Amino acid sequence: MVKTSSEPDWDDFRLVKAIAEARGMPGAAAELQISASTVFRRLGQIEDAMGVALFRRHRGGYELTPAGAEIVALAQRLESEITTSLRRVAEREVLLVGELRLVIDEALLHLLMPVLAYFLQQYRDIRLNVTTVDKRPDLSAHDANVVIFANGQPPDEMIGRRIARIAWALYGSVHEAGQHDVGDATTDRKAATPDPKEKSAPRRVAQTGSDRNVTADVVYRTNTILGVAEAVERGMGVGRLPCFVGDLRPGLVRHSAPEFDATTDLWLLTCPDMGRSARVRLFVDFVAARIIRHRPLFEGEGV
Repeated sequence: MVKTSSEPDWDDFRLVKAIAEARGMPGAAAELQISASTVFRRLGQIEDAMGVALFRRHRGGYELTPAGAEIVALAQRLESEITTSLRRVAEREVLLVGELRLVIDEALLHLLMPVLAYFLQQYRDIRLNVTTVDKRPDLSAHDANVVIFANGQPPDEMIGRRIARIAWALYGSVHEAGQHDVGDATTDRKAATPDPKEKSAPRRVAQTGSDRNVTADVVYRTNTILGVAEAVERGMGVGRLPCFVGDLRPGLVRHSAPEFDATTDLWLLTCPDMGRSARVRLFVDFVAARIIRHRPLFEGEGV
């Protein structure tokens, strides 16, 4: 926009403010790093353009008129807002640069990859360093900024939020679905279950879920949920899986209604000191908002 003769700009406000604070031309000139004659000339131009005197001249220096005091107050507010805005911009630049170290339950990775990809598209100067785990994470072994897992209660040393409950159901191969009635969870079908020797939430679920409802010879054991899903999909037997795993596999079909296990929820966590980082807060809020959209899937209500 073209500046007209009656439109003061920020430099005009700064000059009036500098004269008021210095109570004269020499001090204002030193503050603005221009000559005193330039300050004098520009003040005259500003007063002429506004049609009002901003200072009273006397032997002791320059004293603000009521109009001048109003201009100085406005200049102070503008300076404060500009300083605040510049600081926020600088902080945002720091926020958007650097590495985030993530520990993610491997069973969640297929759902989170689109979210992580979109995050990196939006924040191109951030790098993600991802470690996947198949059981409750040992935080002493991972220097993580954020932990996302669906595997029991969170460690005491972490803070965060529970995003969803995790529903489980009995699944079988879609190719063998015709051989058994859907919903018949107590059969002599062979089962694939997590290895009971594994000290993780899948072990507990196998004890309270699969071991209770599946009266079958277990012909295949593995130590991960994804291992169970692969085995069941290939017809090795039936197995109890989180609905967010089983419902997304076209090769699987449910054989029971969803149930909730008391030890398994979906958590998004940080360490207390990491949680104060603006970059970590940005990531946590970004991911949480998108995971919540999948809550029906996690809670067994369908894709």
